[in-house]
Order: sequence, then structure tokens, then C-alpha cells
Amino acid sequence: MSRRRGRRPGPRLSWLLWCGALLSPAAGYVIVSSVSWAVTNEVDEELDGASTEEALPALLGDSGSLWQRSFPASAHKEDAHLPPPEGAARARPPPAPPGMFSYPREGGARLRPGIARFLAHASAWGCLATVSAHEKIPGLPFGTCLPISDGPFDNSTGIPFFYVTPKDLLVADLMKNPMASLLLPESEGEFCRKNIVDPEDPRCARLVLTGQMVAVSPEEVEFAKQAMFSRHPVMRKWPRPYEWFFMKMKIEHIWLQKWYGGVADISREEYFRAIPRKA
Repeated sequence: MSRRRGRRPGPRLSWLLWCGALLSPAAGYVIVSSVSWAVTNEVDEELDGASTEEALPALLGDSGSLWQRSFPASAHKEDAHLPPPEGAARARPPPAPPGMFSYPREGGARLRPGIARFLAHASAWGCLATVSAHEKIPGLPFGTCLPISDGPFDNSTGIPFFYVTPKDLLVADLMKNPMASLLLPESEGEFCRKNIVDPEDPRCARLVLTGQMVAVSPEEVEFAKQAMFSRHPVMRKWPRPYEWFFMKMKIEHIWLQKWYGGVADISREEYFRAIPRKA
């Protein structure tokens, strides 16, 4: 049998092999969008050493970047179960403000009337809820915030006074049903600010006064002026065509809340006998 001689590679295959030999030093190149650059061992080590969460913001952003602050992996739920790397010191959480989660607030039934009186005297405003007389929401609750005063700074009566206009829907409601509730929060006090607590947190005391709203009698108008204008001087300049007049609440029920859940029912006798005391 005749033996077939090996065929010599064609010119096209030879050209491909020759190009491969020339490009063999490019094995260390990375091609991204048709652009190549050499990646040396030094650069590779630098990237590996810098690819930590602490260094990423410095690598990825400048002064105008969104990467201004990084958070450790433990801040994310999916990574919370991972143990810290060996040799790494366990980070301590920042200290909470004093009394952040357990407030040593003095309590007890004997102190509640004084706290209620303090809130009534220290509050410069409150939220009054009435039974609406408006044709669109008849009989439904209607609330508004307005300035109040229980007397001049040096004379606390515990009785909230108001300066209102007949043009206000609030007054229209009271003409049909004089019963109302007044909410006085502790948001203006120092306790919530010192302990970095939201003003609406249940640990910030709040007082609710419920009673009948009545117009101030001529004999009390002068005291009502002192009470309101001493605390809110701008009221003197309110436009007269609105026919402003004074009202007050004849308190029937006192409710105090200064902790999670539940309210304390304070009698009228205890309330008016108490001396204002900080919450």
C-alpha cells in the first residue's frame, strides 16, 4: 500500500499560527470594551488589599460623589450572622444617650397633679378637638392647633384661655356643641430634648383636658388679656375686623399619660390644688 505523505500547512493556517506566536505575550492582558491594559502582580495585590468596605468609598468616589459614607457588612441583615475576621477587633456600638431606654422618671399618683399643672402652664399652644358642625362632616371629630395660656408667667390658674374669631370653624362647632378636648404635649419641655426622644414618644408626657368651652365673662376679660397677651404679644396686632374674643375651658376631666400605655385620671380637686411641677 502506498503511504500518503503529510500535507504541509496552507498559507492561511501558517498566518494564524504566526499571529498567535506574536500575541502570546499578551496573555496577561484584560480586554474590556476593546481596550487592553497589562495587569501586573503589584496592581493585582493593590486591588485585593483595597477591596474592603472601609476603602471602597475612597476608591470609588471623590468629594462630589455619593460614596461619602460606608457601613460595615454587619449593618445588613443578610451579613449579620457572619463572624468578624480573625484578628479584627470587635467594634463597640456607640453609647446611647443617658436614660435612652430606661428613664428614671419620678412617678407616683402624688406627683401627677403637679405634672399636669406644669404642662397646662408651660404649654404655649395646644390641639383642640371639637364635634364638627360643618355640613360635609357633621358630628365627626374636628381638630385644630391654636395658642393658649393658663395665665401670666407668674400666675398659673390651670384654666386654659383662648383668643378666637367667630369666622373660625372651631367657634362654629362650639356654638352647637361646647364640649371639647384639649391636648397639651410635653414637646416644649426639656426632657425629650435631653434624651433625644421624639416629641410624640409615649415617654414624653401629654395632658388631655376635657370640658365645656365658654366665652369669658366681662369680669374676667382683663385677666384673659394679661394671660394671652403676655404669652403671645403679637395678638395685640391681629386685625380687628375679625372680631376676636376670649374663651376658656371649664374643665371636667383631666387625663395624664407619661409612659407606655394607660392614662392617669386626675380629679379636679387634686388638679387645682397642685403646684406646677416639671414632668
